[in-house]
Amino acid sequence: MAYAGMAHSGGRRVVVTGMGIVCPLGVGVQPVWSRLTESRSGIGAIQSFDTKDLPCKVAGQVPAGSRADGGFDLGEWVPTKDQKKMDRFIHLAMAAAAQAVEDSGWEPEDEAARCATGVMIGSGIGGLQTIYEASVQVHEGRARRLSPFFIPSALINLASGHISIRYGFKGPNHSAVTACATGVHAIGDAARLIMFGDADVMVAGGAEATVCELGIAGFCASRALSTGFNDQPARASRPWDRDRDGFVMGEGAGVLVLEEYEHARRRGATIYAEVRGYGLSGDAHHITAPAEGHDGAFRAMTAALRSGGLTPADIQYVNAHGTSTPTGDDLELEAVERLFGDSARGLAMSSTKSATGHLLGAAGAIEAIFSIMAIRDDIAPPTLNLDAPSRESVIDRVAHHAQRRRITAALSNSFGFGGTNASVIFHEAA
Repeated sequence: MAYAGMAHSGGRRVVVTGMGIVCPLGVGVQPVWSRLTESRSGIGAIQSFDTKDLPCKVAGQVPAGSRADGGFDLGEWVPTKDQKKMDRFIHLAMAAAAQAVEDSGWEPEDEAARCATGVMIGSGIGGLQTIYEASVQVHEGRARRLSPFFIPSALINLASGHISIRYGFKGPNHSAVTACATGVHAIGDAARLIMFGDADVMVAGGAEATVCELGIAGFCASRALSTGFNDQPARASRPWDRDRDGFVMGEGAGVLVLEEYEHARRRGATIYAEVRGYGLSGDAHHITAPAEGHDGAFRAMTAALRSGGLTPADIQYVNAHGTSTPTGDDLELEAVERLFGDSARGLAMSSTKSATGHLLGAAGAIEAIFSIMAIRDDIAPPTLNLDAPSRESVIDRVAHHAQRRRITAALSNSFGFGGTNASVIFHEAA
């Protein structure tokens, strides 16, 4: 693996040996991937609270049910005595991490191995519902009855903390908080910790649980959410389509186990892909809107290619940030076309947010998993609802149905409020 001017052969290589996911399409990597590639949507009418005063009434919600049925039952993942110590975003992170650690088969046997295993789980907003409920309690004069777990249940880094405690991982215990770029930053930064020798194994990803009244109301106030498809929820998230009118909120968590290549080989671990490149940038332009041409996205993708010693011709698939907003989608498309040049004609690019909604700080993590699965199965997942593109392009945006095509390398983009951009590249492991 290579970064920051270092030749690819000169640094410690980082590979993915475990994955776990909880999202609107269900629980478990294989069930979720199957539903995604079957063009199924996880977006529906909001059921968990009354939306009568809100212009947006749809979201991507994690389905209830047992793990065996691809649903989420909290009792299967978090002991009853601990559940009230955590906001829902931590519940989701615990479930995704448990899957990823189990999938990896990694069980450190001594203190040195435990100290070489770390955790980096991020979130864009953290315990929003917990903070809302506590503020109402204080406002109503019941401050003395606040739970002693209020603060730690809402803190973003407590997802990493709880996972570290559960498994006894004593290495770097860290968290990323960069709005909708969080998931990619967590994975990329964790990979660098391994590359530079701070850890041999990192449990990394993102979690978010903002499908609550305050979360929906807040994004409605900024006119960011779709409001035109309340009667047809599955059609609401429509990246690049001319009728798109905003993003759809989603909830969930995605977690990867990252591991130093030789460490993984020695123990016979399954290697899904290599983390080959990682790039970051800032727009220095506006708190919510990208600049014309999306130069920040262009520079993040360029940095990811450079760090991995790759060219645009080496990439066959891009998982776009593609949130279904009127401005952002086409600007990202423009940046990808500019970067790839003649290689854009052979490129597939899709937005899986069309099926899951936008999971904010967890988006980059679950989309990293989708990118890895695209490499594993040679399948580009679809962009749902792309009926009439608002802008033509030579790039195949995989409208409606998944496509079988050879994919050895995939790039995944995530961009966030404040002008923060991140790109990560996964490559078939040699």
